[in-house]
Amino acid sequence: MNHRDPPGIIAPHIPADAYRRAEATGAPVVIVVQTTDRTGRPLRHYLFPIAVAGAATMGVFGLVAAFLALLDFAAHTAAAIGGVAGTLGIGGISLKLARPTGK
Repeated sequence: MNHRDPPGIIAPHIPADAYRRAEATGAPVVIVVQTTDRTGRPLRHYLFPIAVAGAATMGVFGLVAAFLALLDFAAHTAAAIGGVAGTLGIGGISLKLARPTGK
């Protein structure tokens, strides 16, 4: 007689004599598994909106950082031009862009 254990992870829950009788006679073995439904929403329903909001936040932070870097560059450029140019006159109106460093 060939002795085999029932297959799968549910096998230990089938009585051995019922399994061997079904195997010998060719009758089907009906396995009833009782499960409970989940009461809440799965985590993936919350993960996607959080990921999109996080990406949008990082994008806004990047735009703000780029804007501030552009303003810093413009301020340094204006200071350098003002220091080199001295007095700027247009149509009879002269404007001193920077104070002289020495007299």
